[in-house]
Amino acid sequence: MNWPQLDADLAPHGLFVMGQLHEDGSTLILIGASSGMWPAFQSSAEASDAQADPLDRWSKRILGTICEAHHWDAIFPSDGPPYAPFIAWATATKRFWQSPTGMLIHDVAGLMISIRGALRIPGLVTLPNTTTAASPCDTCADQPCVSACPIGALSSETFYDVPACKGYLNTPDGQSCMTQGCHTRRACPVSDAFNRDPAQSAFHMRSFNPS
Repeated sequence: MNWPQLDADLAPHGLFVMGQLHEDGSTLILIGASSGMWPAFQSSAEASDAQADPLDRWSKRILGTICEAHHWDAIFPSDGPPYAPFIAWATATKRFWQSPTGMLIHDVAGLMISIRGALRIPGLVTLPNTTTAASPCDTCADQPCVSACPIGALSSETFYDVPACKGYLNTPDGQSCMTQGCHTRRACPVSDAFNRDPAQSAFHMRSFNPS
């Protein structure tokens, strides 16, 4: 397995390896969006063809092409039901953890997680030493994410009050989240360093709350 070559194949599309794991005799590689994904996607045919699910279709084309060249399989969060256990896979890589908000946090992306798909490689490929010993939340003294949600819709105890969140997003006060991204995700210091384009966050918010 040529890990530098995979990084080079992903980089022009603003994608990167978020974690790897072994499962059932195969190797799974989780692929996520970096700060460069948005301009790459915006210049694609899917972004302007006015068809449904443009980002999912773009992800399937890009990752499908890479997999076809190597005779690998591609798996996507939108495939299902049944849906692949992406959350379980993510935590098994030792690069994702549950944050104090209940959402997953990644060692590089923080709360700005957008897993675009997984590559499944036959056999147990030697994994690079990229695992992190502990969650970045463990050394985050202020934990601003805990109090960032204007309506307290996120917590590690109740996880995620989706109806309350969507209700708020449909109010004038909620437009800040809709146009710039979730307050809680933006409050994370790791997310802030990840430098996601606000337009990308707004796109994800419109997909989550299209009304």
